[in-house]
Amino acid sequence: MADTKVLRFSKASKIFFGISITIFVIGIVFNIIFGTQLDIQFSGGSYLSYSYIGELDKNELDSVIQKNTKMNVTTTVTSDVLSNTSNASAYNVKVQFAGTKAITTDEQKSLTTALREKYPDASFKVLESSAIESTMGFKFLMKCLTAVAIAGVLIVLYVTVRFRRIGGFSAGVMALVALFHDVAMIYFMYVIFQMPIDSNFIAVVLMILGYSVNDTIVVYDRVREERRKLGSKVDVGDVFDISATKVMRRTICTSITTLIAIGTVFVISIVFNISSVTSFALPMMIGVVSGCYSSLCIAGPLWVMWQHYKQKKEKTNK
Repeated sequence: MADTKVLRFSKASKIFFGISITIFVIGIVFNIIFGTQLDIQFSGGSYLSYSYIGELDKNELDSVIQKNTKMNVTTTVTSDVLSNTSNASAYNVKVQFAGTKAITTDEQKSLTTALREKYPDASFKVLESSAIESTMGFKFLMKCLTAVAIAGVLIVLYVTVRFRRIGGFSAGVMALVALFHDVAMIYFMYVIFQMPIDSNFIAVVLMILGYSVNDTIVVYDRVREERRKLGSKVDVGDVFDISATKVMRRTICTSITTLIAIGTVFVISIVFNISSVTSFALPMMIGVVSGCYSSLCIAGPLWVMWQHYKQKKEKTNK
């Protein structure tokens, strides 16, 4: 490290914590104002999915659907890129009904008939019809959150065992704090962009847990090596700063490569209006950036603070 300037991550911890707290405050304010939207998978309710050919006015389509139903509805139109139609563009429209009451067969037939009469050339076809009870949606949400909690506990145990030479438990707890930081960032992104929390949210969270903890483990592994080379007399803050500086380029390059791949998917989903892919790719991009940031700027400085407190306590007890 003689030719490389050591970046003082541990000394700038207040700045890093301030940035994260500011984002959290903004997210909380948005959450208070707009609330949290749960997808039908978690809140319960019913929906219909149609396919049709040709471009239709979205507002007019919404009006036709609303006039022929007794419940408030939310419609989402996406391009059907897998359609074999060659003469005209193909689209899918998902109609989600408010409340937890299931739509009846007669209501479904009535809406389908109205759409076909209004748009005789659009070839409306029912793709899917489903109803989910609110209790089932809540149980599904609890199972997903349980899976996330179990993953967090296992990560702490793994880091504690593997890095016991540098204070394994403290390293594991700080890695978990960094993971909570990343999950909160993803959650607030959903709130700020008014995206309903669905199964994509859980998938993104689980993927980011693995991605973020991998970055953190790389940093901890370098800290363990530098600790062994520099000896116990060197301050843990200096050890971490040297270690983080050495792995920073590798961590950032890996994140950029991942962002390019996910960003490509995101752009394609925007171009073809594939909302299900967009709601997965955008949070993933935020999660990758947050995971890289939290490994270097949150987990590490917190671990240094823990070790300093531990050393100070040991000196006091002597």
